[in-house]
Amino acid sequence: MAIRIVVVDDHTLVRRGIVSLLQAQPDMEVAGEAANGEEALRLIPSLRPDVVLMDIGMPGVDGLEATRRLRQLLPEVKVLILTVHDREDYLFQALRAGAAGYILKGADVADLLSAIRSVHQGGVYLYPTVTRRLLADYLQRVERGEGKDQYDGLTERERQVLRLLAEGKTVPEIARLLTISPHTVQTHRDRIMEKLGLHNRAELIRYAIRKGLVE
Repeated sequence: MAIRIVVVDDHTLVRRGIVSLLQAQPDMEVAGEAANGEEALRLIPSLRPDVVLMDIGMPGVDGLEATRRLRQLLPEVKVLILTVHDREDYLFQALRAGAAGYILKGADVADLLSAIRSVHQGGVYLYPTVTRRLLADYLQRVERGEGKDQYDGLTERERQVLRLLAEGKTVPEIARLLTISPHTVQTHRDRIMEKLGLHNRAELIRYAIRKGLVE
C-alpha cells in the first residue's frame, strides 16, 4: 500500500514541486496539500495521511505549532520537518513538538525519499549535517567536563536498546536484532525513559545525539 502524504508549505512553487516529485514514486501517494499550519490542521483529520511533510516558517500557525497540535490530535501520523533552517534550536523544537524527522530543503531527492520511508516505518530521520553539528557540540562539552548524567546507571542491554532506538529502529526490528520479545524491548525502553528522565522518543533521540551514541 502506498504511503499517503500531505505536503504543507506556504510557497506554492515549492509545494507543487514536492507534490510532483512524490507523485512520481510508485510507493507514495499525495493525499493533499496545505499552505499553512492552520489549513493543515483543518484538512489532515479527514485526509488521514501516514506522513506529513511540514515546513517551519509559515504565516499564522507555523510548522512547529502545527506539529505539536497534530501529534496531540493524531499521534499515529508521522511528521517530517522539511525546512531551510539548518539550526540546532529549530531541530530541538521540532523534536519536542513530536516530529519524527528533520531534513533540509537543500537535501538530495534520494535523501528526502529515504526520510519519508524511514519515518513511515517507525524510524527517526535526522539530516546528516545537523547530526554532525550536534555531535561536535557534544564532544566539545565532554572536553570541558560537562554533560554528566544518568547514562552510567543503564544496564548494557538498556544501552543497546537506547542506541538502536536512536538509530531509528522499530520495536520489532530491535527484538529481532537482540533475539528478545517486543514486550521486553518495550520494557527496556520504558526503564530507559524513567532512568534518564525522558518523556518521548523525540527526547530520547536528542539525548542519544548529544551523548554521541549515533552518527
